[in-house]
Amino acid sequence: MKGRSIAAGVLAIVVLGGVAACSIAYRSAIDPIEPPAAAAFDAGSIARGAQLAAVGDCISCHTSAGGKSYAGGAPLETPFGTLYSTNITPDPDTGIGRWSLVAFTRAMREGVSRDGHLLYPAFPYPHFTRMSDADIKDVYAYMMTRTPVKAPARDNALTFPLGFRPLIAGWNLLYLHPGPATEDASHNAEWLRGRYLVEGPGHCAACHTPMNTLGAEESGKPFAGGSIDGWDVPPLNALGHRQPAWTADQLTSYLRTGLASQHGAAAGPMEPVTRQLALVSENDVRAMAVYLLSLDGQPAGAAPPAPAAQAANPAQPAAQAVAQAQPPAQGDAQRLQRGGALFNSTCAACHAASAPMTSIGGRPSLAASSVVNADSPRNAINLVLQGIPLRGSAASHYMPSFAHTLNDQQVADILAYTRVQIAQRPAWASLDDSVAKVRKENTSK
Repeated sequence: MKGRSIAAGVLAIVVLGGVAACSIAYRSAIDPIEPPAAAAFDAGSIARGAQLAAVGDCISCHTSAGGKSYAGGAPLETPFGTLYSTNITPDPDTGIGRWSLVAFTRAMREGVSRDGHLLYPAFPYPHFTRMSDADIKDVYAYMMTRTPVKAPARDNALTFPLGFRPLIAGWNLLYLHPGPATEDASHNAEWLRGRYLVEGPGHCAACHTPMNTLGAEESGKPFAGGSIDGWDVPPLNALGHRQPAWTADQLTSYLRTGLASQHGAAAGPMEPVTRQLALVSENDVRAMAVYLLSLDGQPAGAAPPAPAAQAANPAQPAAQAVAQAQPPAQGDAQRLQRGGALFNSTCAACHAASAPMTSIGGRPSLAASSVVNADSPRNAINLVLQGIPLRGSAASHYMPSFAHTLNDQQVADILAYTRVQIAQRPAWASLDDSVAKVRKENTSK
């Protein structure tokens, strides 16, 4: 009798556990609504929502190359396969036109679509869950007043069995921590505003934190750097100890304009982020800068932590990515000579100390450039091969791509010269191999 009771108890626990798991993995649908007219939304709410959407750079992930704004279809390469962003215009059939504010809030806070299916955490709801009701309502007002675009969702291409969405319920149990950030009365209003924007709508840690094997941010390593789209993502937890150190003015300028006179220009995945932050109020961006600078908790004079980007990118062995201490005197003299000649013929018109681009307007010198001074040559290689594209008639910085102009040896020669002779830094190790590797990665995209 006792054995039967134990067995019955175990069975009950299993059944209850299964019911609980199903209740998490399978969520009920929220009834569709008739698409509301744009005039139904308050103009102030729409304007505030536009600012918050810009902080989150929603348009970059939800707009495909050459596609309509917010209509989705942009690919996101992950270690688990390719995800495609969805249409978040108010189209009633293929977008969110029939989503109520309740459905939109659930998606933002819990990662659940209106029809009940679970959203992949590439959509950063673990950060959006920190947002206030009022701010989510404002983002909803902004999105529901965009131009509707009929654009059906593309099928994702994920490794089996990750296409089975109920599995995300297990991920959520481990890594989704709903609710606002803990209160902190020890800081002023500017710092608190910056923390809210960085950790909530800005979701900066989603890119600037290394990921674990399940695609979640590594515990205990917030803002320690990462890797995305083949670019090293720098750590944000030691900005005050870089050389030269970042200041609130420099970081605010960089975030709003893509340029910092003592550090360089935004490129790669960060460049579109700065274009969106240019639309955000200077006070809010400065608050973000103040908060980010406060993450540097090291004592004055301490060396910054080693970048985590190499460890976060399994396709980039540390032995190839991290510079080895090699005095400039031991560098290849012929390489530096070739690199100097190529620099003078190819780069000097813009980057020489006497060039108008360098001497006018407070533009950064290559000697202070973050990519030239980085431990890894990866971002410098990407910058030479990919450049920084023009953005139509909008004011922006620009650099042409040299992928079809320079071969691997020429790229390596120029970068070696720039690193050793201009920045006066130790030569990067295995630079030829790194250039060939990065070019191959870019070609396969």
